[in-house]
Amino acid sequence: MTMARTGAEKAAILMIALGGEEVSGLFSQLDLDEVKEVSRTMAVLGRIDHAAVEAVMGEFRDRLSGSSGLVGGFDTTERLLERFLDPERVNQIMEEIRGPAGRTVWDKLGNVNEAVLASYLKNEYPQTVAVVLSRIEPAHAAKVLACLPEAFAVEAVMRMLRMEIVQKDILDDVERTLRAEFMSNLARTSRRDNHEVMAEIFNHFDRGTEGRFFASLEGQNKETADRIRALMFTFEDLAKLDASGIQTILRNAGNKRIGLALKGASEAVRDLFFKNMSERAGKILQEDMAALGSVRAKDVEEAQQFIVTMAKDLAAAGEIVLSDGKEDELVY
Repeated sequence: MTMARTGAEKAAILMIALGGEEVSGLFSQLDLDEVKEVSRTMAVLGRIDHAAVEAVMGEFRDRLSGSSGLVGGFDTTERLLERFLDPERVNQIMEEIRGPAGRTVWDKLGNVNEAVLASYLKNEYPQTVAVVLSRIEPAHAAKVLACLPEAFAVEAVMRMLRMEIVQKDILDDVERTLRAEFMSNLARTSRRDNHEVMAEIFNHFDRGTEGRFFASLEGQNKETADRIRALMFTFEDLAKLDASGIQTILRNAGNKRIGLALKGASEAVRDLFFKNMSERAGKILQEDMAALGSVRAKDVEEAQQFIVTMAKDLAAAGEIVLSDGKEDELVY
């Protein structure tokens, strides 16, 4: 009668049977705890007879060939983890891997917006903040410090200056807290609203296509259509930019494209652009626009869409600020 084997034992047998570079590749896909578990199991396996090896290899082959291909994904991963981990641990792992990209907690923190991280850290002990800031990239740490209340930030700086080598148990405790309290909450709250995603898609429609979709949506659910429309950023929304933002757009877009886009713009947007140009530059642009004569609506739309996309890229890079129309919020 064949003895039932654990997953770790099967993995160890499979790796011993494969040997060489294949095992190295497999080990590189495991975390440290998994490597230790499989290694410990390999060390105490003793002699494995030919029938046991064939049974493990056969089970592996049957599972692989019995499927119509392999599909990786969050749901697949979660189902597999649920087979050998308790629900709390599964949730912890899944929330972490759904969070910002990175192999470790410290890598992930480097991908978290500084204002979001500062908002969390300002409620922690200054010593904890000092440990966190000492472990992330200096450039990111500087941005986080700038977002913290000044007195609290100075206290964290003083703790960092006095800090010696952090004991491993303290570091482990901070990591556990970050995973449990911050990264998991961040993963849950950072999932984008479906209406925001759809608004971005609609932003790339030409006006004819956009109109058709909105007409259909309004027939089925006017509230949804209104919400998407409110989230869309259009060329006319550039009127919300400050003088510095408009000047940045002017420097990056080029007169020809600006002139074409303004041919289809409202007077308010036209005036804003001309007001942020020198008298000479404005006169040249007006002459260029007059020389264009009649232009195709499609060309105007393409020029406006190019500038809208460019504005979003500049905002993402922190070079301009796009207002969403709410007095107390900014969209970066």
